[in-house]
Amino acid sequence: MTRSAAISQATAQYDSGAFLDTLNRRVAYKTESQEANSGDVLNAYLADEMTPALAALGFTSRIVPNPVPGGGPFLIAQRHESDDAPTVLTYGHGDVVRGYDAQWRDGLKPWEIVVEGDRWYGRGTADNKGQHTINLSALAEVLALRGGKLGYNVKMIVEMGEEMGSPGLHAICEQLRDELRADVLIASDGPRLAAEHPTVFLGSRGLVNFKLSLNLRDGGHHSGNWGGLLRNPGVVLANAIASIVDGNGKILVDGLRPPAVPASVRRALAGLEVGGGPNDPEVDVDYGEPGLTPTERVIGWNNIEVLAFKTGNPEKPVNAIPPYAYAHMQIRFVVGTDWERLGEILRAHLDAHGFPMVEVEVERGVMATRLDPEDPWVLWALASMRETTGKPPVLLPNLGGTLPNDVFADVLGLPTLWVPHSYPACSQHAPDEHLLGSVAREALQIMAGLFWDLGEVDLKEGKPR
Repeated sequence: MTRSAAISQATAQYDSGAFLDTLNRRVAYKTESQEANSGDVLNAYLADEMTPALAALGFTSRIVPNPVPGGGPFLIAQRHESDDAPTVLTYGHGDVVRGYDAQWRDGLKPWEIVVEGDRWYGRGTADNKGQHTINLSALAEVLALRGGKLGYNVKMIVEMGEEMGSPGLHAICEQLRDELRADVLIASDGPRLAAEHPTVFLGSRGLVNFKLSLNLRDGGHHSGNWGGLLRNPGVVLANAIASIVDGNGKILVDGLRPPAVPASVRRALAGLEVGGGPNDPEVDVDYGEPGLTPTERVIGWNNIEVLAFKTGNPEKPVNAIPPYAYAHMQIRFVVGTDWERLGEILRAHLDAHGFPMVEVEVERGVMATRLDPEDPWVLWALASMRETTGKPPVLLPNLGGTLPNDVFADVLGLPTLWVPHSYPACSQHAPDEHLLGSVAREALQIMAGLFWDLGEVDLKEGKPR
């Protein structure tokens, strides 16, 4: 009954093919939450697959309907050993983006794992069925070697609507706040910094999408007869956007710029490089906020993007001044940004810069979260991962992307540790999604080490000693 034995047993799950068999069975569920008729299969994944698997580990589970109409169900599970023991909350999502079956490369299919060398192709292998299957497989081996007693309690949420923006997750966690009370969240989603680097991240950047639009008149007008006499909405909107973010990606609106990168974040990011993988695009090192490294720009700063821009008829342009223009925009932001006043800030900025005719529409946003990189839970996790792998893990204060960490950090008030088992080029929302076998094998070892070490944690004021 040793830590190394638990890691060896988790490795054997991979080497024997047992892990692949389990994941293949889960991938076969076509849990496309964006499809209107997906309700039965979303429920089946929880009722027929996850509930029995968790029951075998001593969990009691129940399926909770989504309070949001059309939202996927939730599985709430718990394994209780003692009121005096620490409690870890974990999370996963069983829904996936659409399979796009016809778009996969010849020989591949979204609903059955195809192994080609180190790549395990299949929808959900990386996002997120593979990741929560790794965690539960590792937990099972630790439980077996500890004789059926972990030394701590485990609670789990599995949602079936993450790929739709997690409708209802906030409401469920607010409703079940006491039932979900824990000492720490340890979960897996998103990518490592790179495939070869075990990674832990402590939150995520926030996200708000917004639309800028300009509708000046009815119908187009001949550019020869009216050019220079009528405002061109495409020109006006392009300049309005240029007043918000310049041609090198620097944000020009003071209210949308974050505070200076904290010293603890700079220390955590020092020496880390984003990209460089075989399928990664080349980083534009001179784009974005001046004075920051590329890693600081994507992890520790804000960026504003134009996702789509339309004026006139791009597919079949004519010699006419178009009547309208619109742009779908996005800001990803870090902790400290005044994101809830985004519409008000943009309105004031556009008015002050001569663009009162540009309308602003702001969609619902997701707040940014970031646990202190020097929190005791972080130091504990890094030490565990280093002991397991023999290499220094990468610490990201927050993910550059966005996931529903605010539910756990803000609503439930937990320190949050995310240990991702994917990598940036996994095609998670595209055809040919895949998990790397080598990463999955190492991840099983890492999680076995973490789950073993949780049984040794001595808590003081909710923090490990």
